[in-house]
Amino acid sequence: MLWSFLIALGLVLAMAGSVLFYLWNGLRPTAASSKTVMITISSGMRAQKVAEMLEENGLIRNASLFNGWLKLQGEGSRFQAGEYELTPGMTRDQIVAKLNKGDIVAASTIKFTIPEGFTVQQIADRLAEKAGIDKAKFLEIAGKPEEWTGSIWTKTLPTDKNLRYPLEGYLFPDTYEMKAGSTESEIINRMLAELDRKLDQLPEDWLGTLEERGLTVHQLLTVASLVEREVVIDEERPIVSSVIENRLKKKMPLQIDATIQYSLDKPKERLLEADLKVKSPYNTYLNAGLPPGPIANPSLKSIEAALYPEQTDYFYYVTKKDGTNSHLFAETFKQHQKNIKLSEKNEKK
Repeated sequence: MLWSFLIALGLVLAMAGSVLFYLWNGLRPTAASSKTVMITISSGMRAQKVAEMLEENGLIRNASLFNGWLKLQGEGSRFQAGEYELTPGMTRDQIVAKLNKGDIVAASTIKFTIPEGFTVQQIADRLAEKAGIDKAKFLEIAGKPEEWTGSIWTKTLPTDKNLRYPLEGYLFPDTYEMKAGSTESEIINRMLAELDRKLDQLPEDWLGTLEERGLTVHQLLTVASLVEREVVIDEERPIVSSVIENRLKKKMPLQIDATIQYSLDKPKERLLEADLKVKSPYNTYLNAGLPPGPIANPSLKSIEAALYPEQTDYFYYVTKKDGTNSHLFAETFKQHQKNIKLSEKNEKK
């Protein structure tokens, strides 16, 4: 009986020792290494899934034991989403502390600036150069409404086949910093979201003002784009906006050179008389009213000028050509002709 007892006791102790060794071995740190391992925890990921990921990457020995230990310690519910840099050999406490703290690796980013007045085509060129995006894909997505989720105002875009680029005027010019590897769609929607954010900075009554003037947001952005491409000096933006409004009220052709430039495949340094006859819905010499849509992506100052034009009797303007980038304004065509001669004199000087 004594021998039977000793044998049974030995078996129990052996089994207990095996269990203890299994637990000790399964929970001890992995072999130390200087090689870093990157893991990504997504939002809402369960502790068991995290444990499995840690085991797969050689950071712990046994996911089931690690998960059980987390439950006993009351851990695992505070892990924060993000990308982590871990190394084999870290203790359980070190791993948990890092995940609880959210000590994530700073994501690499791309930074790019879209100047005010850039067209969709120019934006695509700039992003291909500075952000490494696929230009053709960017332009393709810029023509797919189902991809646009960044702005509420794209829902009101007119379905006009004459629009050269539907998102022209809606991609807000600014300096952006985004996660490296951002897709063409993500970049477009980030720029669309910025438009909404900027429009929210307008006075609270801006939509009421727009309704009183009988304009849609699309028409507002169209006028703003004309102002953007015609004006350099901020103080003149509301004045040029007033010329546009006055001409529209009188049903006069806008005759804005910037719309001709937009109509051409390649902008010219100087327009010729023949260019003014180019057949295009954007040609404001041949077509009355506003063009089908914006001809560029305007700044907030140009949007404000389009929304709140100066009260003037001006119907004409011409650049002074004296190096100041300013304009001469006129109420009558006769006065405008005098201004043109003065402008030409300045150019000769």
